[in-house]
Amino acid sequence: MYVGFCWLIAAIGGFLFGYDIGISGGVTAMDDFLIKFFPKIYERKLEAKEDNYCKYDNQYLQLFTSSLYISALIASFIASILCKKCGRRTTIMVAGACFIAGAGISAGALGLKMLILGRIVFGFGVGFGNEAVPLFLSEVAPVQHRGAVNILFQLFITIGILVANLVNYAVSKVHPFGWRISLGLTGVPAIILFFGSMIIVETPASLMERGKESEACHTLKKIRGVGDVDAEFDQLKISSEKAKEIGSPWKNLLKKSSIPPLVIGVMLQIFQQFTGINAIMFYAPILFQTIGFKNKGSLLSAVVTGTFNVLSTLIAIWRVDKAGRKKLLLVASVILFISQTTIGVILSTHLKPTGSLSPTLGYLVLGLVCVYVIAFACSWGPLGWLIPSETFPLETRTSGFAVSVGTNMLCTAIIAQAFLTMMCSMHAYIFFFFAAWIVVMGLFVLFLLPETKNVPIDAMCDQVWSKHWFWRRFIEDDGSKEIV
Repeated sequence: MYVGFCWLIAAIGGFLFGYDIGISGGVTAMDDFLIKFFPKIYERKLEAKEDNYCKYDNQYLQLFTSSLYISALIASFIASILCKKCGRRTTIMVAGACFIAGAGISAGALGLKMLILGRIVFGFGVGFGNEAVPLFLSEVAPVQHRGAVNILFQLFITIGILVANLVNYAVSKVHPFGWRISLGLTGVPAIILFFGSMIIVETPASLMERGKESEACHTLKKIRGVGDVDAEFDQLKISSEKAKEIGSPWKNLLKKSSIPPLVIGVMLQIFQQFTGINAIMFYAPILFQTIGFKNKGSLLSAVVTGTFNVLSTLIAIWRVDKAGRKKLLLVASVILFISQTTIGVILSTHLKPTGSLSPTLGYLVLGLVCVYVIAFACSWGPLGWLIPSETFPLETRTSGFAVSVGTNMLCTAIIAQAFLTMMCSMHAYIFFFFAAWIVVMGLFVLFLLPETKNVPIDAMCDQVWSKHWFWRRFIEDDGSKEIV
């Protein structure tokens, strides 16, 4: 019960990340929000002949979304240091405090600068939370259930997105401050995260990393529920001693033996974002308005896709430790490619700059978006976080995962800042752009991603990298050599 409580409290960090993803697209589709902060876009919406693909093209509107991820990128590297020096639990607590402050600033925003400041503070919460929570979940989970436990983070992201969509739909009828309610409600789960982080246990790996050996042993017995943890504790101790021999974890990332997990961690984060998922999640209401749904209809459609997102992540929890990581990613890549290209064909053929899709085609596109979301939520969504969190050795775990998180935030910021402009210039062909990325990522998984199912987190080097046809050359060579 206590261990489950720790998992759930930590996973609220994922909920807050998802809520911030879902809330931004909803409030930017609210007329009251546009009138206050983006009046030119509101006027453009009223133009009957305005280009369907360009009506929301505004750099400041996109900055409202992307500013969060730019600050999260910076925060993730600060969080790496905090994770190592003070532990995962303290870092989660700091994330909660940032979310509370961000909620207050955003909900009370009087102008665009204050609004974006609130998003930046939110971003620090995302950066700290996304660094600490996946590490926390991977380190406290038993090896046979590590995949399922870690995916709690992604599950709560999807729940956060769904709740944000439901809130947006409900408060869209509250004039003129419905958007303030949407942004301010972030404070509720943030308070739970902040105070809950005072109750949860610190991870044994973090305690050992900071020289608290007896406390690490006691905690390990507590979270495993048994007295005999000698084998796991010995493995943890060996990893910790090896980590202490390394002066700087950042410098150690430059060593040849660090290349396999670093490349995998970075590329999975790039690919996760260039599936186009957050372009759809950020701007789902705007996207559905573009293809012809009215304002409330577009918000309701976002709720539908959010529901499928949650349910599909439950499938990932069920299958990840049985089917394995690689199989889920490959099957999903095929489905993602088919859905993206089909949406692109329909829109390029039937959605002109003015006018809208027929109801039949509109609902067909909505269905394809749901298929796309289902495939992503079963695979690239949760596994993009799981695999990097379980493949780095202890000596580079916080720094390596910080690079992965930072890469994710950078790519997310790029997509958030560029998507509406890209849609304006590329029209429906933007879906073919993302489809091309899906082909590349599928080939990467097929040839370069090893299977990590049921492998102890501190045995990845011996059981995974040293046996892979390509990556073993980096392990077999002298691991002390740095990349020049």
